[in-house]
Amino acid sequence: MTESDSGTAATLRIAQSPEADALLGRSPLAALVGMLLDQQVPMEWAFTGPYTLAERMGADDLDAGRIAAYDPDAFTGLFTAKPALHRYPASMAQRVQQLCQFLVAEYDGDASAVWRDAATGGELLKRLNALPGFGKQKAQIFLALLGKRFGVRPKGWREAAGPYGEAGSHRSVADITGPESLAEVRAYKQEAKAAAKAAAKKTTKTTKTAKTTKTTAKKTTTTRAAGKSGGTTSEK
Repeated sequence: MTESDSGTAATLRIAQSPEADALLGRSPLAALVGMLLDQQVPMEWAFTGPYTLAERMGADDLDAGRIAAYDPDAFTGLFTAKPALHRYPASMAQRVQQLCQFLVAEYDGDASAVWRDAATGGELLKRLNALPGFGKQKAQIFLALLGKRFGVRPKGWREAAGPYGEAGSHRSVADITGPESLAEVRAYKQEAKAAAKAAAKKTTKTTKTAKTTKTTAKKTTTTRAAGKSGGTTSEK
């Protein structure tokens, strides 16, 4: 069970669905799967996924051992059935199954064991980063979610979570407490995406300009060399 520092199941408002959020608050695996699905789709869609998956499996929670042993094609079918669990259901089904297989092999299928005895934020970040499908950014965001919403706060957790660990920020799912904060996080993500796109465009333009300048300089040098060569040729 995923519990807050008060000893009770955490109250989340990420999926914006009472049933889906309740599952996220009491199921460590559901929270991990939701985080894994949180890419290239709206946050609510991603974090509703674990609840929908559990329903399709005829259960009230997700079980790492069961998912790990599931027939791959049949498991993919659970994701691709309408409405699909993700924009890329087949590839995400594979990633979820890989995550569960890793949890079974390394943590005996217990998702909460990933963070239960982590002594420091750095150690926890390293464990999260080792999970299939969890890059550094996703690992930091989940670490921030654990600290801010579940009371999992090993020494140095805010520092390990990077900017996502900052108090009062609205950068990620770790900062969502309701519709208003969801809107703020979404606005921040859109601004960050636009800034990254503008930076990439500027870099591309600079690179093209540099190449054009280099090509022009080369042509000028060649022309001058040719002119010099022509000027030293003796007339007959």
